[in-house]
Amino acid sequence: MAKTVAFKSLIIFENDDYILINKPPYLSSLDERTQDKHQSILRLAKEYSDDAQLCHRLDKETSGVLAIAKNPAAYRNLAMQFEAREVTKRYHAVVNGVHSFDGVSVYLPIAQLRDGTGVRIDREKGKIAETIFNTLKVYRYYTLLECMPITGRMHQIRVHLQCLKAPIVCDPMYGGDDIRLSHLKSKNFNLKNGTEELPLIRRVALHAHSLTFRLLDGEIIKIEAPYPKDFNVLVKQLDKFS
Repeated sequence: MAKTVAFKSLIIFENDDYILINKPPYLSSLDERTQDKHQSILRLAKEYSDDAQLCHRLDKETSGVLAIAKNPAAYRNLAMQFEAREVTKRYHAVVNGVHSFDGVSVYLPIAQLRDGTGVRIDREKGKIAETIFNTLKVYRYYTLLECMPITGRMHQIRVHLQCLKAPIVCDPMYGGDDIRLSHLKSKNFNLKNGTEELPLIRRVALHAHSLTFRLLDGEIIKIEAPYPKDFNVLVKQLDKFS
């Protein structure tokens, strides 16, 4: 019962065919391949709706809007739209450095690393990947970006931003440094003796902000997911001290 209630609290849109949730960070989309089986979105969704299927997935650390089909027809409908690249996905990311992107398109092929934990740009063996970037707000040392992946490769946004020399904050795999309050408050920052300053966000600063697609009856909907607490705090601190 507790699991179902927790899942219901994530729902931001629901009809007879779809459930859209605001996925919290640190919760896997699918069951992880370990003996210690933690909760996953798929498992919680199936407890809420027996025939639930994820229409796509988000990385474990990534928060934001995630679409779940409640029946096979709904799943096929959205799967066909993803395959035809008719779904509009908009992510928000806080990145290192100051950048002015106005419809900048990165079109670079991506291949998985041998161990499957990450990706690299590979012009010979990689799969086609394209992402469009727009600057939403510039801060003193950081930038809030809108990221629109046209394709849906693993870690696509993260590696394409690395190529632009704009790695996502707190993403060491692709060159992103963490962000601390002392980075923003260059003056009058004091830390109590014996205490360690913690990063403002402890995960890759990436949030799936909205998803636009066509329902079975032809209606086009756009569902937005509010920032989770950690991402919201990060942006508010940037607004305050930049």
